[in-house]
Amino acid sequence: MRGFLKIEGLAKSFTPGQPVFADVSFEIARGEFVCIIGHSGCGKTSILNVLAGLDTASAGHVFMDGREIGGPSLERGVVFQSHALMPWLTVRKNIAFAVASRWPQWSRTQIDAQVEKFVAMVGLTAAIDKKPSELSGGMKQRVGIARAFAIAPKMLLLDEPFGALDALTRGSIQDELMAIVRQTQQTVFMITHDVDEAILLADRILLMRNATPQRSGGIAHAVINPLPKSRTRAGLHHLDGYYELRNHIVDFLVHRSTT
Repeated sequence: MRGFLKIEGLAKSFTPGQPVFADVSFEIARGEFVCIIGHSGCGKTSILNVLAGLDTASAGHVFMDGREIGGPSLERGVVFQSHALMPWLTVRKNIAFAVASRWPQWSRTQIDAQVEKFVAMVGLTAAIDKKPSELSGGMKQRVGIARAFAIAPKMLLLDEPFGALDALTRGSIQDELMAIVRQTQQTVFMITHDVDEAILLADRILLMRNATPQRSGGIAHAVINPLPKSRTRAGLHHLDGYYELRNHIVDFLVHRSTT
């Protein structure tokens, strides 16, 4: 199962001789949900941008499904912290634009059916013909998630997509994301600063260390989530092993990620 996505010796420097991270190597299995956690500035978003084809690495290679990534592609759906919707288009037309780009041979009926399917999945059927200015922040993020899933990407890349939302909205969208991922068996790579979010969503959690004058930043540790896949937000803290896992991650972030 390993090896759907392969990252080999990845490095990124914005200043010559001062890499933000170096020698980053890991694999993601098809259908696996992987979260990456680390302090601001450790290079998480730089890694995601390379995976998305939006940036180039200073060294190393990224392969997906046996081919090297060399630029943006509709095979990789990306959801950022800001919703990135086109404000002059309705929810329907924002998503339809992406679907038509993915399948230019499709009829209007096919496109509409695909749009409506994924809008329903994120609970926005009643708002499908509204423009972004008429939506709350959480609703806009739901549209972004629906758009990403609607193009059936081989991989979904999430850059702290819930970071700007209030706790209740964040929890609701986490539930929707979990349900869609379980239904579609989507492969996901997600950046988060929220330890509980990573424990709730991820099959595996990558812990990044910061760069220091003595060494480059990079992946310090990978933690396999031992909790049942059927876990829920409400029941998470009742599960055996939850506190042990949480304390391990927090201890790394507090004491070991910057030393």
